[in-house]
Amino acid sequence: MPVVGVRELKNQATRIVRAVREEGAEYVVTVDGKPVAVLRPFTPEDEVTMRRAQADEFIAELEALATKIGAAWKSPLTAAEAVEEQRRQL
Repeated sequence: MPVVGVRELKNQATRIVRAVREEGAEYVVTVDGKPVAVLRPFTPEDEVTMRRAQADEFIAELEALATKIGAAWKSPLTAAEAVEEQRRQL
């Protein structure tokens, strides 16, 4: 696996990223000669992991919103009862 310093990566980013995308190349990125990262192609498994993390984050936001709404709910009716009452009034 080729090693590329961070400065070279900055200067050759287009060429290096093209090699990763088109050739499946992988690079070890170094800072001051010490390995700090691996630059590799984005795989279908990475896509699944990323989408799952996004979905988990969205669900957590919805749950936090539901908790906030529940804490502020002042009506003696449930939300479903309030909606049903609104529908009857139309």
